[in-house]
Amino acid sequence: MMTQFSLVLNWDLTGTKMTPVTRREVLGLYRKIFRIAKKWQSVSGQMEDTIKEKQYIINEAKTLFQKNKNLTDPEVIHQCIEECKARVEIGLHYNIPYPRPIHLPPMGLAQKHGRTFQKQEKLRKLSKPVYLKSYDEIS
Repeated sequence: MMTQFSLVLNWDLTGTKMTPVTRREVLGLYRKIFRIAKKWQSVSGQMEDTIKEKQYIINEAKTLFQKNKNLTDPEVIHQCIEECKARVEIGLHYNIPYPRPIHLPPMGLAQKHGRTFQKQEKLRKLSKPVYLKSYDEIS
């Protein structure tokens, strides 16, 4: 749930060039994720699955928050906050802590090198949903 909840929260937890409002919002999201993890129940109802998913949520949140703690650009921070909110909502809605896959058409018959392949790669990157922007960076 963390990936959905690990939320790509990019913010400076040390306060560097972060407004008090933004800092409060980031810390609030961070706490919200840990509260969700504490109450999380697996869909299967199995204790093993619940423990794995709780740990995933916690690890994902810690990893992403730590990775983005030194961000200072307000626009990037805002994008990360929006991604975080989207992941939390999607995770809670579907009751799945992991990122939902994106369904894009396969690369088709494009060669591994060439303009067609490059165009397809560019389109895939542009069409990635907001809640998955940081997923490939930490995977």
